[in-house]
Amino acid sequence: LLLRWRRRRALWRKVKQAQQRQERSLVKMEMAAWSFREQHPSVNVVSILSLPLPELCKKLRDGSLPPEHVFYAYVGKALQIATETNCITEYLEESETHLRKAKPEKMGLLYGVPVSIKDSINCQGHDSTLGFIKNINKPAEEDSVLVQVLKRQGAIPFVKTNVPQSLISYDCKNLIFGQTRNPLLFTRTPGGSSGGEGALIGGNGSILGFGTDVGGSLRFPAAFCGICALKPTGNRLSKKGVISGVLGQKAVTAAVGPIAKDVESLALCMRALLCEDMFSLDSTVPPLPFNEEVYSGTEPLRIGYYETDFFTMPSPAMRRAVRETKQLLEDAGHTLVPFELTNVDYMLFNFCVRGLFADGGVSFLKNFKGELERSSHGLFFWLAKAPNWLKASLSWITKPFVPRLSNIIRALRTNTVDEVWSLHHEIEEFCHQFIAQWKKLNLDVMLCPMLGPALSIGYPVKLSVAVSYTMLYNTLDFPAGVVPVTLVTDKDEEELKDYKGYFQDWWDRTLAKAFCDGVGMPVAVQCVALPWQEELCLRFMKEVETL
Repeated sequence: LLLRWRRRRALWRKVKQAQQRQERSLVKMEMAAWSFREQHPSVNVVSILSLPLPELCKKLRDGSLPPEHVFYAYVGKALQIATETNCITEYLEESETHLRKAKPEKMGLLYGVPVSIKDSINCQGHDSTLGFIKNINKPAEEDSVLVQVLKRQGAIPFVKTNVPQSLISYDCKNLIFGQTRNPLLFTRTPGGSSGGEGALIGGNGSILGFGTDVGGSLRFPAAFCGICALKPTGNRLSKKGVISGVLGQKAVTAAVGPIAKDVESLALCMRALLCEDMFSLDSTVPPLPFNEEVYSGTEPLRIGYYETDFFTMPSPAMRRAVRETKQLLEDAGHTLVPFELTNVDYMLFNFCVRGLFADGGVSFLKNFKGELERSSHGLFFWLAKAPNWLKASLSWITKPFVPRLSNIIRALRTNTVDEVWSLHHEIEEFCHQFIAQWKKLNLDVMLCPMLGPALSIGYPVKLSVAVSYTMLYNTLDFPAGVVPVTLVTDKDEEELKDYKGYFQDWWDRTLAKAFCDGVGMPVAVQCVALPWQEELCLRFMKEVETL
């Protein structure tokens, strides 16, 4: 008991050190912003913060706006949003040195643009904690390829942002840095796992940020905070130096991508990143430069759409978002074709849950060894430790009463190597069948629902089953982006009273409560394209945004 007490005390000391470092970071930001204001009282910070990224880049490159003015304007605004939402974990103090060393003669496409970076993306000299105490005081030895390319393009990474412990969550809370709040409504989650990015950019504290997505981790924060994000095809951007929540798994494809206030900013970012530096620093990334012709195309599109996946019943606002967007697209001359989804429950349980935790959750459990808190994953830990025969028995017993719980329990059994290979083959076949259905309808892109509005804080951990709309496109490894299209109305709120769900189980009842009181909150749609067609996906997103 004494040894255990001493060990826990040592862990709490590490947590306190990290929290103090976070506090010092905010103080340094405050001092930097104050010092700049004192020296340059006439700088119009509001006008700088109101500039869209393409216009900001133009002014930085032609010299009409000094990089220092932009940098300290965003440092000051980021500090305000961090104070309100708890989204920043660390200020990258060396960014001030990068700012001073920025050379106008070596202008990249993102010259002088301050950018925010998710905790799990390595920045030299800084921790990538993933919310784990064991990762405190273990600074990265070098920048991730993404950060290296950003710097070569003239961008200035200036803060790292908060994540949920382990990243396998669409909330944003961990024991070290605490809960991040939604900048639009503090009682709501900003989404996750790139929740710090969503909160910071949604609050206008950063103009461009970067996160990862293995089940919606870029798309949830963007949708919940009323901004845009793109999850590219898994290997379109380098993942070298990006830490994963479940190392080594290949069933559900993770991706690195940008998050910003508008689609044009995402396109500019992809234009900058898909350069020779990206391809030479990571030779596993296919050398596909940004296809300007596809992005700027104007021909009418043939668009598939669906209002529901028949697994997670859409909220009234979600359904309305798709219907209204469909109507606007048709009025603009595009062709809309109904697309029928089938077996989403099988995909979610057998491909996603079983694929992520094919070893019965052993690898995931190892991440929590020696940690102080695991309460949010209590049932999962118990199930992961249970032998296969007990999981099979529990699955059989619960099937008549709670079929979804039964499927989760069955999916968490430990698989043999042969079974994992069979699973990977089955996922490949599923992908080929989906593409065949897509091509039979001669589609260019797809319009899909996106979970929304933002759930109340504390609900995502209870509602892991609600990731069906996003996780499908990680399993398929299709590029997918989100665009906010509407706000929750009083009528939506009234109709929510009749929300039952497709299974009418505890999860459906809980989701109805989580959606409640969301009037005025943003609701987005998903825009999807076939693999490696990010430019077409962005073109479609731009069309939706414009309409």
